[in-house]
Amino acid sequence: MRPAIRVIISSDKPYTVAKFIVNELMSKGYKVLVDGALKEGNPVPWPDAAYFAVKRLVKGEADTAVLICFTGTGITIAANKVKGIRAALCLDPETARLARLLNNANVLTLSARLITEYLAKEIIDTWFSVKEPDHSRADRFKRLEEIEKAEFK
Repeated sequence: MRPAIRVIISSDKPYTVAKFIVNELMSKGYKVLVDGALKEGNPVPWPDAAYFAVKRLVKGEADTAVLICFTGTGITIAANKVKGIRAALCLDPETARLARLLNNANVLTLSARLITEYLAKEIIDTWFSVKEPDHSRADRFKRLEEIEKAEFK
């Protein structure tokens, strides 16, 4: 039997949609680790909600992460400041699929303002349906790693 996929979920506020995602993933057998406001029970700055969660991801504590802030933009920017993170703000299932498939994204970010529970379920299901990136894009992934290596010294 394959071990459960480990997912860190973090948000800057304890949004209803963030709690929904935690419960949805747990009900599907994912190992869910909470961070940010979901862990603290109080609002935290969105840079911290992103940073502490993705640091855990790059340390190997999880396989992927889902981050949520009001617009989704701030938490995406903050996450992408950490070496090894490829966070993608996805507002629909197709963008989530393509972010995983064509961009090898390893962090899903969402807007609490725009994402309903129904849409969150669709996006999450689509994100996790992509098991590996499109290997025909390996040259682009390699180039991204080269840029990251040059910029994160």
